[in-house]
Amino acid sequence: MYEFIKNNVETSDKIFLDAPNRIPLSFNELHQKLEKVRNNFDNLSINRSDPVAIVLPNGPDLGFLFIACSCFAISAPLNPNYSKNEFKFYLSDLKAKFLIVDPDLKTEASKAAFELGITVINLSFEQNIGSLKLTKNNESSPITTISNYEKDTSLLLHTSGTTSKPKLVQLSSNNLIKSSRNIGKTLYLNEEDSCLNIMPLFHIHGLVAVLLTSLVYNIKLVCTSGFNALNFYKFLQDFKPSWYSGVPTMHQAILQRSKNNQDIIKNNPLRFIRSSSAPMPKPVLLEIEKTFNCPVIEAYGMTEASHQIASNPLPPKIRKNGTVGLKAGPEVEIMDETGNILQRNKIGEIVIKGETVIKKYANNETANLSSFFDSWFKTGDLGLIDKDGYIKITGRIKEIINKGGEKISPKEIDDVLQEIDVIEQVVCFPFKSKKYGEEIGCAIVLKEKMSISEKELIEYASQNLAKFKIPDKFIFCNEIPKGPTGKLQRIGLSKTLGLDDEQLYD
Repeated sequence: MYEFIKNNVETSDKIFLDAPNRIPLSFNELHQKLEKVRNNFDNLSINRSDPVAIVLPNGPDLGFLFIACSCFAISAPLNPNYSKNEFKFYLSDLKAKFLIVDPDLKTEASKAAFELGITVINLSFEQNIGSLKLTKNNESSPITTISNYEKDTSLLLHTSGTTSKPKLVQLSSNNLIKSSRNIGKTLYLNEEDSCLNIMPLFHIHGLVAVLLTSLVYNIKLVCTSGFNALNFYKFLQDFKPSWYSGVPTMHQAILQRSKNNQDIIKNNPLRFIRSSSAPMPKPVLLEIEKTFNCPVIEAYGMTEASHQIASNPLPPKIRKNGTVGLKAGPEVEIMDETGNILQRNKIGEIVIKGETVIKKYANNETANLSSFFDSWFKTGDLGLIDKDGYIKITGRIKEIINKGGEKISPKEIDDVLQEIDVIEQVVCFPFKSKKYGEEIGCAIVLKEKMSISEKELIEYASQNLAKFKIPDKFIFCNEIPKGPTGKLQRIGLSKTLGLDDEQLYD
């Protein structure tokens, strides 16, 4: 990553990172301050092969430090809202040697790191973006085993699967740079563009589609502290970006406040809007295009592909609503259950391969055996490719709950709640939601003559799970449907329990 930046990223006074109430970072200063971080890492004994977990508030400092860690170590940004037990799992699974954290941030990360014997490094920053100081909070000899990641690994991210434990994806500098180039090519990015980031920078969407793509294409990126629909129009007026990327729930919230901001929309036109990480409802897409008078580009991506797999094109090419567009990076095909590539308009599993796609998961042979066929990676998504090459996703094989772009493993929640003594059986499942696309339902069978309140369930879940993983509805049952082998049935449970009202979602 560092060699790419030295040889391909411009050195000029043009702004790279900007943010509300901060002094911007130019591309020239980026080069200078990366050198300072490298020296700081040397003094802290952080090496290129060391996994470094990062827990910071969303914003320009997280963006800059992610780039620095990707250059001089292995970057592993984590959601600050995880519980302590979740942090212990993620830090252990990463084999993290260091944790960089903002000491003023309310997070359980440092407590988890201390218990694991991981060296904690406190970060303090100045008004100038990129001016930061790293200081050891403790000196430890990590109890985690020695990491053995692939050569040139720059980023480690977990992605939830159908098992109770998330899978660990290792991405190289080449994966990330190639994907960023693919995204910029799809969007016809040029140095006159500028981007407003509202995505969290611990997810592949924000890291690659927004941050690294801006870096690779030498364009200005405005880093906000996260998505807030109340502030969006002020940022649009103050910074005048040419595009932004978000998940459908964000676009919906922005649309809801558009009537009171017509002058700002008119006076600060966007060239396009990008949407990814969850299906965009067609009425919402059409209304946004009408409101902002610009195309909405729906894309399809996943962590294992360094984000972008497919994308609808910009005009004058055709955008097909209800599809995720044309392949826009890796090769894409549809495969049947026996490994045969299917013809156009035949539904099967979407499979991918190419320079942006992982060759294997880290430390997970079980997942590797089930996720790859020959040289193809099996996405777990069902879909088809039409006669014009447009890809339509028709369903998900995996049991992932997609709550507003957050990918959640229901079994992970099952395993936590099953620890409660009064619970006999528990199955979490998705149900349809206007607001999030999907929300989390939880069916519970209690032990005989036992009781527990919904409030107690939420309190327990809050101690062991991030807020977005806490079930939205709890349903107490006498029995949960079982399959022929006695396995509790997750698929179709929302309909069985009456949580799906199909008429609401036509």
